[in-house]
Amino acid sequence: MPSLTDIPGIATTLLVLDWLIRIGLGLRVVMRRRPVGVSLSWLGVILLLPFVGAVVYLMLGENRIGRVRLVRFEHIRPAIHAHLQRLADHAAADRAALAPPQRALVNHSFNRYGFPLLGGNQLELLDHTGAVFDRLIEDIDSAEHSIHLQFYIWWPGGRVESVIDALERAAERGVTCRVLADAVGSKTFLRSPACARLRGFGVEVIATLPVSLWRMVFRRQDLRNHRKIAVIDGEVGYTGSMNMADPTLFKQGAGVGRWRDAMVRVTGPAAETLGLVFLSDFDIETDATFGDFEEQGGLHRVAPTGDTVTQLLPSGPGFAREAIRETLLTAIFGAEQELVLTTPYFVPDEPLLEALISAAKRGVAVTLIVPERIDSVMARLASRSQYADLLDAGIRVMLFREGLLHTKTLVADRRTVLIGTVNLDMRSLWLNFEVTLAVYDDAFAAQVHAMQARYAQDASELDESAWKARPFHTRLIENIARLLGPLL
Repeated sequence: MPSLTDIPGIATTLLVLDWLIRIGLGLRVVMRRRPVGVSLSWLGVILLLPFVGAVVYLMLGENRIGRVRLVRFEHIRPAIHAHLQRLADHAAADRAALAPPQRALVNHSFNRYGFPLLGGNQLELLDHTGAVFDRLIEDIDSAEHSIHLQFYIWWPGGRVESVIDALERAAERGVTCRVLADAVGSKTFLRSPACARLRGFGVEVIATLPVSLWRMVFRRQDLRNHRKIAVIDGEVGYTGSMNMADPTLFKQGAGVGRWRDAMVRVTGPAAETLGLVFLSDFDIETDATFGDFEEQGGLHRVAPTGDTVTQLLPSGPGFAREAIRETLLTAIFGAEQELVLTTPYFVPDEPLLEALISAAKRGVAVTLIVPERIDSVMARLASRSQYADLLDAGIRVMLFREGLLHTKTLVADRRTVLIGTVNLDMRSLWLNFEVTLAVYDDAFAAQVHAMQARYAQDASELDESAWKARPFHTRLIENIARLLGPLL
């Protein structure tokens, strides 16, 4: 036990150690050259919170997915590129037929993601969860070879039990069934009797990005696989915003109402790309066959089924840095007349916020539809702090009242659609594994735009003068939350 005479020396040692850590991590933050807002936020945490700030940064400050996953990803990357090249050789669409802003978005996306523009697809917009469950169960019951399901959240109960029953029927008739479920988002499901039942029938259920104290040393624990993908026999694909959860049951104690989602059912060559993303994630998690995708089943040349042109945009650690953020910026800057966005979480970085404001100031009619209530207090406060800037620029801000609007869409000029899993927040833009489907088709854009219009009918528009008249303490709290926006 140290004596009283030792205390000044110990205190001095701790002080020197504390400042060495602060300076060292501060230099690391500066040299990583992330967006200024993100860097300043982390510098504040490190410099203002002795030792604690350093621990928080080491846990959450860097996008470390772990050496093992990086090695596996680099191992399968050549197989991914080879398959994409074969896909482009037989199904690539003609970029020259697109409008100039669309060609710019396609070129940017191809250079950043490597996924080609594909023709020959047929898309079905499913904007009610009941319809999603009905179609998915029908496709599972028709499956002959493989069923691949990947969702951030699996939540047992309600209609999800019908999906589980359909998977059991498929497994019994010899169909290869694989399920990916995020270890954090699907924690309840992975420990449930429903999961054990699936495994008992021979369904492979894999927890993606598992967490533990030991793994915390090597990998950031809040990097999550936020993708929602279903692929049946390699020929029918689904993606969008819906988790594998019945909205009549999911988070009904949170006081936000039922979650509202939309999915897209895809047939044609684009279904191949969804299957490729699933199998890539599966291989990285399981070290299965390191990219022998065709041998795993469910991935083969798919014949054209329609004339819709699409491009898949998977994002996250291991892919091009800032790719999805750049894609959104390109789409926003390319809008000429109208831009409508829906997102549950609106905590953009400064370039995205300025891009929206710039679009409105150059005459683009910009509408943002967000839920009135969301399940994250900090995200809600940070989001509300942005509205005054949007209203000043003439952007319409609509607050959806009929539940938690969870659909993530962007429609530019009623001809270009981005739909998928990406929220307009830093987590989706920088951290999570996400997937977005870009669609270049006037008819499909009209369907998504009509869905957005229905959302707007169930929303109230913010009045600029009334919004600015909010009490000072309310604005103060929201602006403090805004400072933490880059960390949310």
